[in-house]
Amino acid sequence: MRNGSPMTKKTKIYFASDQHFGIPDPESSRIREMKFVSWLDEIKEDAECIFLLGDLFDFWFEYKKVVPRGFVRVLGKIAELRDSGIPIYFFLGNHDLWMSDYFQKELDIPVFDRPKEFEFGGKRFLIGHGDGLGPGDKGYKRMKKVFAHPFSKWLYRWLHPDIGVRFAQYLSTKNKLISGQEDVIFLGEDKEWLVQYSRRKLETRHYDYFLFGHRHLPMEIKVGENSTYINTGDWITHFTYAVFDGKDLSLRKYEPEKS
Repeated sequence: MRNGSPMTKKTKIYFASDQHFGIPDPESSRIREMKFVSWLDEIKEDAECIFLLGDLFDFWFEYKKVVPRGFVRVLGKIAELRDSGIPIYFFLGNHDLWMSDYFQKELDIPVFDRPKEFEFGGKRFLIGHGDGLGPGDKGYKRMKKVFAHPFSKWLYRWLHPDIGVRFAQYLSTKNKLISGQEDVIFLGEDKEWLVQYSRRKLETRHYDYFLFGHRHLPMEIKVGENSTYINTGDWITHFTYAVFDGKDLSLRKYEPEKS
């Protein structure tokens, strides 16, 4: 029994992305972080597992003995949920690209750097962050190859953390290729890169659902007769997420419960 009621059966799978904690300033970010923690607190009652589809932080870089300051509330809540037995999966985004093994070792959370296939309730999912997929975006794709190279990470570690973190935070907000300022404009169904990517994947293998973040726009678009592309939006302006109840996948907006 919990709070005098039968324990809720854990049957739902949740997906969220693009929280970008850390921007535009610590105070504003703290408000959004607390809202996200409240959401995690609510879904832990019926969550079979949780997928975090990248850009949880606006910047994250792991030195061997140092990780960025802050985010203690969301990290603590994620640790609590994981310790309670709820599986959590994390996909690298373009803002937490330099994540190493902190999540795996400290939180027991697997981290994926590319889309991965899962199957739930007889439905096949292809899940990822979404950056660098599909046609176009050539400037970012070139930049990602440079940033993701092991030599780039090794070189960056020679910067003192105070300098390295501050410099990366500056780039994160000022460089449009990184910040994604131009990614929040709906291009139209036929021009959306992730829609095109999904349709191309269907040429060789069937997926019931394609689930991505990165675009900061909640979207639900049919890409085949029995296939749907869903973008989970963000936790900056939309506060949206996706949930699969064992039969259907839907987009929802988080509205905190009133006490």
